[in-house]
Amino acid sequence: MHSEPLSILLALAPRERRRQLATLSDAEREELATYWKLWARPEQLAPQGDWRTWLILAGRGFGKTRAGSEWVRAVADADPEARIALVGASLSEVRAVMVEGESGLLAICPARRRPVFEPSLRRLVWPNGAQALLFSAAEPESLRGPQHSHAWCDEIAKWDNASSRAMRAFDNLLLGLRLGESPQLLATTTPRAVPILARLLDEPPETLVVTRGRTEDNAANLPQRFLNQVRRTYGRSQLGRQELDGELIADIEGALWTRALLEGCRGPAPADLVRVVVGVDPPASAGGDACGIVVAGLDAAGNAHVLADASVRKASPERWARAAAGAAQAWNAERVVAEANQGGAMVASVLRAADLALPLKLVHASRGKSARAEPVAALYEAGRVHHAGTFPELEDELCGLVAGGGYQGPGRSPDRADALVWALSELLLGKTTQPRVRLA
Repeated sequence: MHSEPLSILLALAPRERRRQLATLSDAEREELATYWKLWARPEQLAPQGDWRTWLILAGRGFGKTRAGSEWVRAVADADPEARIALVGASLSEVRAVMVEGESGLLAICPARRRPVFEPSLRRLVWPNGAQALLFSAAEPESLRGPQHSHAWCDEIAKWDNASSRAMRAFDNLLLGLRLGESPQLLATTTPRAVPILARLLDEPPETLVVTRGRTEDNAANLPQRFLNQVRRTYGRSQLGRQELDGELIADIEGALWTRALLEGCRGPAPADLVRVVVGVDPPASAGGDACGIVVAGLDAAGNAHVLADASVRKASPERWARAAAGAAQAWNAERVVAEANQGGAMVASVLRAADLALPLKLVHASRGKSARAEPVAALYEAGRVHHAGTFPELEDELCGLVAGGGYQGPGRSPDRADALVWALSELLLGKTTQPRVRLA
C-alpha cells in the first residue's frame, strides 16, 4: 500500500475507515499492519541526507531495536545486492534480540517478504536476494575479511572491550564496510562513557547523525506500571539519567576511577580462585542508604576479581544480613569483612543471627571514604583488579569518588564502593597478601 492511499484512509471518519478496511485484501491488511512509517515516531525513522553513521543514543525502552530492525528491513527491501552486518555483544544476543526478538527482524517483516534464517550459516536471506550476516563483537577476527554495504551495531556501548576487543571489532567492521556507493552504519545503544562511543561521537558532523531520546518517549508502548516503577526507583539519579533519559554521563574531574579505566579492567574470573571474601558496608538505618555488599576473589597470580554486587536498598538489619550471608554462601567465601563504625557489636550480632558460619572481620574506618579508596584505585591503575562483568551502580559510585576527599556520585553515600574497598583491601592490602590455597 503506497503512502498516498494510506494517508487518505487515515483521514476518513471512523465508520468510513472501517468500511474501506473491510474491502482490503489479506495482503493489503498485512501491509498496513507492517507499514512502519504509519506506526513509527519521527525519531525512529532513518534521517534524510548523505550520512554515513546514524547513532541512536537513548534510554531503555525507547524503541531502538525496532528502529534498527526496520532500517535493516528497508535496506534489504530496496536493494537486492545489500550485504548487511548484524553485530552485537555476543552471537546469542544478536540472535535473541536482533533476529528473533519481539522487535527483531523476523517479527517485523511481513510474511511475504520475511527473510529465511539459516542459524548454522549465521545468515538471513530475503526473497529478493539481500543478505545479512550475524557477528559477535567478542570475536573481532570474524569481522576481518567479510565485506558489507550496511551494518547495524546493537548496544554498542556494552560491547566487551577487554584487551581492546570492542575497538578491534569495530575497526574490522569499518574496514569491511566498502560495498556499494554509500555504505552506512547504524549504532543503537543506551549511553555509557566508553571509548567506542567516544569514537563514534567524534566523527565529522557532516557524516554523523545523532538521535537522542528518553524511555518516556515510547510511553504509548510501555506499561504504565513499569514507567512509574523505574522513575520511582531511579528518578534523576545518575543511573536514571543514563538508563532512562539517555544522557551520556561524563567523567568527573579528579575522580579516582574513570569509565575508561573500568572498561579496560573487564575480563572473566579464573575458575581456580584461591581466596574469596565479601565486603559489607552496613547502612546507618533501615530506611536510609543501601547496604553495600561486594564479592571479590584473589587468583594464584595475586590479582583480584570483582565477582558480584549483592547490595540491597533500604533493608532492615535482618534483610541485609541475610543478603550478605547468601552472597558468602553462593560464592563459597572464606570471610566477611564488615565496617563496624555504626556499632561493631550490632553488626556482629546481626550477621551471626543470619546464620553466617564464616570468620567475620570487623574493620573501623579512621579516614574518609575517598582517602580509603585511593590505594585501591591505584591497584586498578596497576592492572591488579579486574571486573568479571558489568556492575553499573557500583561503577557509578566508584566514578563519583574524588581524589583529596569528597563524593560526587549518585546517592548520598558510596556504600557499594565502600564495600568494594573493604573487600579489595582485605585481599590485596592486608598483612597477608600472598594467595594461599584453602583446605577442603
